[in-house]
Amino acid sequence: MTAANQTITKTHISLNVSDVTKSVAFYEAFFGVPAHKVRTGYANFDLETPALKLALNESGAGVGGPLNHLGIVVESTEAVAAARQRLGAAGLISLDEGDTVCCHARQDKVWATDPDGNAWEVYTILDDMQDGAFEAPPSETKSVGCCTPKARGQSLSMAKTSGGCDCS
Repeated sequence: MTAANQTITKTHISLNVSDVTKSVAFYEAFFGVPAHKVRTGYANFDLETPALKLALNESGAGVGGPLNHLGIVVESTEAVAAARQRLGAAGLISLDEGDTVCCHARQDKVWATDPDGNAWEVYTILDDMQDGAFEAPPSETKSVGCCTPKARGQSLSMAKTSGGCDCS
């Protein structure tokens, strides 16, 4: 258990890559397992050992550097709510999203930006959108690809005032 009884299940790293197909081949060989999800311009690995959720976002060579964003995957909406309360009390929330669709999954999440501009999300997956369809329709569909405001060329604070995470 961590602060505020929040159980962290995995670290999340999202990388910008120039070619998702080549990157998937590399990481499949590197980790020794197939990708969990592959879509046009996007793929992810959901590893147990190490406990890592690695997302690959095709963005062209060198666009914004290799780091897209960082995050913590938690077990439940209650754990996201605990993070939301902790971050809110500290004045650190830069974007708050509940029941949003991004990275080809329905999620509940909250974002904070560190002093150097690195975007961090705390999130749980509500529906993983296997085979391109959700088990249950989300309450609001915002995006299905990479959903960070950074991907749209906005800071998280700008996105907060412009309607949230919508990469379309």
